[in-house]
Amino acid sequence: MGDGLVGGAPGFAEPVVLTGDRWVTLEPLRREHISEIVAAASDGELGRLWFTAAPAPDAVERWVDARLAVQAPDTGLTFVVRRHDGTLVGSSSYMNVDGVNWRLEIGNTWYVAAARRSGVNSETKLLMLGHAFDELGCVAVEFRTHFFNAASRAAIERLGAKLDGILRSHQVLPDGSRRDTAVYSILDIEWPAVRNNLRYRLDRHA
Repeated sequence: MGDGLVGGAPGFAEPVVLTGDRWVTLEPLRREHISEIVAAASDGELGRLWFTAAPAPDAVERWVDARLAVQAPDTGLTFVVRRHDGTLVGSSSYMNVDGVNWRLEIGNTWYVAAARRSGVNSETKLLMLGHAFDELGCVAVEFRTHFFNAASRAAIERLGAKLDGILRSHQVLPDGSRRDTAVYSILDIEWPAVRNNLRYRLDRHA
């Protein structure tokens, strides 16, 4: 793709429902999800993870409103993650949408404890990456996380994402500490191999 590339049209990340074959369905976030998110956020494990984007039970409405405030086709799209049995088990978002340059970030991902170490995250990422690369035509998808979030960094690296670098003192957190942000990405030319890896991991959870 040369310098004359025309970027994605307005409405790049339109709301869409993504349905996996085995574990999850992703639905665009709505205020009607608040009571289910409160139930999910009551998982005590989430409250101990100071570096994640998971909302506290008493802050869910503010969290939903904040995500919806940046939910537009040209800026972002937040999904709730629902098991096929109907249980809401987490959330993940398209963020920092840059349709002109065919790029976006996947982030603000969190799951209840029962969904971890299952096929939930693998299928969620398979669906979101597949939509980004195969339907939206992205040339790159980013992942960003706290430098100290070892579990998140390991999960991102298991996807096959490569570390682009560390943004030092990138954000000031609510407690006043500064976040160093680890930036990873997957390129469109890497997507076929990443897709095969995710499908292999899903087969292991079958």
